[in-house]
Amino acid sequence: MGYYIAPRFLDKLAVHITKNFLKLPGVRVPVILGIHGRKGEGKTFQCQLVFEKMGIEVTHVSGGELESPDAGDPARLIRLRYRETAELIKVRGKMCVLMINDLDAGAGRFDEGTQYTVNTQLVNATLMNIADNPTDVQLPGSYDSTPLHRVPIIVTGNDFSTLYAPLIRDGRMEKFYWEPDRDDKVGIVKGIFEPDGLSQKEVEQLVDTFINQSIDFFSALRSRIYDEQIRHYIHKVGFEQVSLNVVNSTQGPPEFKKPDFRLSHLIESGNFLVGEQKRVENSHLVDDYNRLNRGGNYNQSAPPAAVTPISQLSNRATQEVKTNGFQKQQASSPHLTLETQEQIRQLLSQGYKISIEHVDERRFRTGSWQSCVNSHIDAESDAISNLESTLTEYSGEYVRLVGIDPKAKRRVVETIIQRPNGKN
Repeated sequence: MGYYIAPRFLDKLAVHITKNFLKLPGVRVPVILGIHGRKGEGKTFQCQLVFEKMGIEVTHVSGGELESPDAGDPARLIRLRYRETAELIKVRGKMCVLMINDLDAGAGRFDEGTQYTVNTQLVNATLMNIADNPTDVQLPGSYDSTPLHRVPIIVTGNDFSTLYAPLIRDGRMEKFYWEPDRDDKVGIVKGIFEPDGLSQKEVEQLVDTFINQSIDFFSALRSRIYDEQIRHYIHKVGFEQVSLNVVNSTQGPPEFKKPDFRLSHLIESGNFLVGEQKRVENSHLVDDYNRLNRGGNYNQSAPPAAVTPISQLSNRATQEVKTNGFQKQQASSPHLTLETQEQIRQLLSQGYKISIEHVDERRFRTGSWQSCVNSHIDAESDAISNLESTLTEYSGEYVRLVGIDPKAKRRVVETIIQRPNGKN
C-alpha cells in the first residue's frame, strides 16, 4: 500500500532526530520528543513510516512494561534499552532511536484513583536523568565512564498533562500535538483504500461524511467490509468445519473475491460503526462499574448507600421550603439550586462528607476529574461556600458534587451540577 506520511509529521520527526545527531555549539537540544493527541490518529504508525523512509532503526519500549512487581525493573529496562540503542548506533553506523509507546498510560496519573507507585516515580526520574545527561546513562550497580552516543527518544501518548510536570518541561521534552487536518486525513485514507480502487473524489466524500472520526475508524471500516465474505464462507463450510478448513486444511487457505467497496456501501457500513460508538457513549456503564474506584482506596465490596435521586430531592426541597404558607428558615444560596442544597444537607445528615471536583471538556472524555478542595467537607456552610466559589472559578468546566462515606471509604453519590455551555 502507498501509505501517506503527513508532511508536518515527517518534518517534526526528521528535524528532531537529525538535530540530536549534530553537534551544534552552544545549543541545548531536547533529547525527548513527545507526540500527543487524540486516540486513534495514527501517531505510532506515522512514526513507523518516518523511520522506514529515513532508514532509522528503532528500539521499542511499551507503556505496559513500565510497571513490575519488582521495584526498579522498569527504570532499569529503560536504561538498558537506551544503552543498547547507543551501541547499535556505534556498531551499525546509522541513526537509531528509542521509542516509548503510550508513556502516559504507563507512567501517568489520571486521577486520585490511579496508584502512584515507586516504579512510576523511578520511570519519571530516569527519563529526566537521561534528558539531562544523555551520554552518561548507567545501569544500577555498575558504572562505565565511557561516554555513550546520544540517542533521541520518541514518546507517544494521549494526555501528557498526566505526567510528572518537570519531565515535560521545555529543555527536556519537545512537545508535538498531532491532529491531522482534512488534507492529512484524505491522504491517509487514500493510502488505506488504495488497493480498492477508490477515486480521489470518493475518498474526499468518505472523509467529509465522517470528518469527526479518527484515522483508525477508516482502517476499521475497511476491515469490516470483509466481514460479509467471511460470514458467507463460514455458512458455506459449516461452523463445525471452519477450524479444519482454516487452520489445518490440505487445500490451502481460503481465497476471497474483492469485496464491495462502492462508496454507498462504505458509508452504510460506516454509519453502522458510528451507531456502535454512540451506544457505548450513551450506556455509561463504566460510571457504574468504576464509581467506587474514583475516590481512591475505597472498599469496593461494601453495598451502595441509599441516596435519594436528584429528581426526588427537587420535590422534597420544594415541600420543605414552604410549610403552611410560611417559609422555613434555612441556609440558602442564591447561586445554588434548591436541589443541590438539599442534596448537601441530606448527605451531611447521614454522616457523609462532601468533596467537589472539576474537569475541562477535553479531560471529561477520559474521566480525569480534579479535586477542588484539599480535604473532605463536613459542614453545610463550608460546602455551599466552596461550591459557589468553584462554580465561579471554573464557570466554563464541568463541576460535580461527590458524597463520601468516611467509614467505608467509598463514594456514595456523584452528581454533575454544572456543564459548560449548557451541555446535556
